[in-house]
Amino acid sequence: MAATPESVKKLVGLGHSVTVESGAGTVAGFMDDAYKAEGARIGSDAAETAKGADVVFKVRVPEVAEVASLPDGVALITLMDPFALEPGLLDALNAKKIAALSMEFTPRISRAQSMDALSSQSNLAGYRAVIEGAQIYGRAMPMMMTAAGTIAPAKVFIMGVGVAGLQAIATARRLGAVVTATDVRPAAKEQVASLGAKFIAVEDEEFKAAETAGGYAKQMSPEYQAKQAELTASHITKQDIVITTALIPGRAAPVLVTEAMVKTMKPGSVIVDMAVSQGGNCPLSKSDEIVDVGGVKVAGFSNLPARLPADASSLFAKNLLAFLPLVTAETGALNLDTDDEIVTAMLLTRNGETVNDRVKS
Repeated sequence: MAATPESVKKLVGLGHSVTVESGAGTVAGFMDDAYKAEGARIGSDAAETAKGADVVFKVRVPEVAEVASLPDGVALITLMDPFALEPGLLDALNAKKIAALSMEFTPRISRAQSMDALSSQSNLAGYRAVIEGAQIYGRAMPMMMTAAGTIAPAKVFIMGVGVAGLQAIATARRLGAVVTATDVRPAAKEQVASLGAKFIAVEDEEFKAAETAGGYAKQMSPEYQAKQAELTASHITKQDIVITTALIPGRAAPVLVTEAMVKTMKPGSVIVDMAVSQGGNCPLSKSDEIVDVGGVKVAGFSNLPARLPADASSLFAKNLLAFLPLVTAETGALNLDTDDEIVTAMLLTRNGETVNDRVKS
């Protein structure tokens, strides 16, 4: 949900009028009455809710058919999934002169941290991936010493140490697992160690230069990938739970766990593929399914934050609330006439034109 009763209260306090679509917050535990109590009006459906709006907050990118229900010239602020836009969507937005702003394009600068929806949602996804993996694994995570004998701790391997991976490490450690992790970015080694996990990687010259200025992982050469795969293969066979998180913006997810690797794992082991929505880090994973491969469970979850709907909604609403002042004047009115680097980075369309080079065909 793109607004919570708490965020609505703050928006109303800033002088804005707010309309919330009826039932939109129900799954997250936010009832219509809670929004009304904070000063919101309840719209009967999406079209009625957006009628007359200057700004529309949304969670997901609209379909082409949905654009017709949006007011002409409105500012649409949402997760646009900018590298997988539906054919014709930009044309539909431009036909109505809608200013579409993509939360995925929030710059990774200190001033924009409170607006970074990818990070806020990835934190939740990393946590939930471990919880899902532990549930599927079906055995204890920590070491337990009992009169009947000792239960060994689970061995958890995190592949990809971005925001989601770091949260996964922290969660698995809190649950008592023995945790190892890998990433192609050199900075990840110290981060992994700070959380009490062991770092696993081929640390050659290519590894030392494997991070973009924006903090993302670079695409590695086939030679490096082969060396890393060999190291991974020998390590993964001993693991109980493997969580893969590796994504490269605008590209298919890299394959980290091959079918051959899966078949070397012990029956009862679990792989949680967090990259399944972009093709997956494991070719055997299927979106929102658990695939049994000789007793090894390969789980693909396309939307892990949605499994924590209240917290996901709360954080996303705060991201939107933090961003709104950048596109409003002192009077509170919408103002997109700005050269603020955050706004210009996020704008996809404006005044009937596609203005972002990253999505121009």
